[in-house]
Amino acid sequence: MAGDATAPQSEDWFGHPRGLTFLFATEMWERFSYYGMRALLVLYMVGDLLKPENAAQVLGLPALRQGLETISGPLGAQPFASQIYGLYSGFVYLTPILGGWLADRWLGRRRTVAVGAGLMVAGHFLMASERFFLLALILLILGSGAFKPNIVTQVGALYGTRDERRDRAYSIFYVGINIGAFFSPLICGTLGETVGWHYGFASAGVGMAVGLAIYLVGGKNLPAERKTPESVQAPREETSLRSALLGLALLFAPSALFWAAYEQQGNTIALFAQSADRSIGFGAWSVEIPVTWFQAFNPLMIFAFTPLVVGLWARLARRGREPSTIAKLWTGCFGLSAGYLVLALGAALTEGTQASWLWLLAYFVVITFAELYFSPIGLSLVSRMAPRSSRSLVMGLWLASTFIGNLSAGWLGGLWSRLPHATFFLIVAGVSAAAGLLLLGARRKLSALLPA
Repeated sequence: MAGDATAPQSEDWFGHPRGLTFLFATEMWERFSYYGMRALLVLYMVGDLLKPENAAQVLGLPALRQGLETISGPLGAQPFASQIYGLYSGFVYLTPILGGWLADRWLGRRRTVAVGAGLMVAGHFLMASERFFLLALILLILGSGAFKPNIVTQVGALYGTRDERRDRAYSIFYVGINIGAFFSPLICGTLGETVGWHYGFASAGVGMAVGLAIYLVGGKNLPAERKTPESVQAPREETSLRSALLGLALLFAPSALFWAAYEQQGNTIALFAQSADRSIGFGAWSVEIPVTWFQAFNPLMIFAFTPLVVGLWARLARRGREPSTIAKLWTGCFGLSAGYLVLALGAALTEGTQASWLWLLAYFVVITFAELYFSPIGLSLVSRMAPRSSRSLVMGLWLASTFIGNLSAGWLGGLWSRLPHATFFLIVAGVSAAAGLLLLGARRKLSALLPA
């Protein structure tokens, strides 16, 4: 794969190109808006929007319910909310295929990111209107599709293909994602739960607008657009594309299963937290942790655990024992399975009573380590394996596995009210374990296809 000639020639900040700082900040605010809205979405639908007197006013909602019930049978408020959540969070990761194609073949990455951010600003503010709830979700889906694959690939384009800083850059970028994800439930979630749902959604819109402004200001530090048509590829690059697509095909099912389990966080995990004993303190000094604050546990732990995990890999590398990329991925899958086994144990031991919030704390500790072994590793890997001329498209295809995962997460979430909680968590643990087994089975073929 040819090296990138598109990286801007500017002084480094903190040992990395200046553009990384602007991409970090832009992504941080975009994730603030996404996770802030996500923390409220199921709670808002179950607690307000899907009440009969309100649901009848939402454009397109009766038709959507009819279509889903044709497939799955009658849906109560909670299963219907979980299905909508799964569709929304799923299509957010399907439309990047279109966004990547538009950027590679037509608009360029910079313009596509700006268009996507603008659509998301409009979508967040439109959430203030119950009547246009579904239209707001559509704008957010389209905007995210334009935004996501192109900002991620711009991180890789700041570095040459042999630049050893690339993996560290994606780890830094991933911290930016989680800074936004940490503060959004605290701000958007608190506003939504205590002041009003629409105030929480509006604050997410403000965050996205800030992110768009930062991106536009930092434009001169970002990778330049290519001058030659993207459709003109050298034969070696075509071969690289075929290898990348074959690698993605082998990775697709494990990734989809991983995200089907992981994405219960904003869905059934929020409902489990709502029913848990969230009190902290003693007697008169006891306070209750807001439900949406649990969505901040995972990103907070990302800050704490990333240096530990990266330091561990560095120590193992000095001894020649650092896990391979594929080993890191399947370790993440089995780690996620272990997190749901923790909740299954907690639910079984507290059946008929309120489970302590400490079970959720233990769950988040385990799945955070699992996430660090899977998500940033996948992003960095795909940015290296994809040919330059189709990098955004290939990244969009990788993100499409998360689309299938989120759709599956919505279907899994629909089982929440039909099964004992312990049984439900065992099923989710099995889904993630299956992803790890698939990666173990394909590890030799993947090792031959993927870059070291």
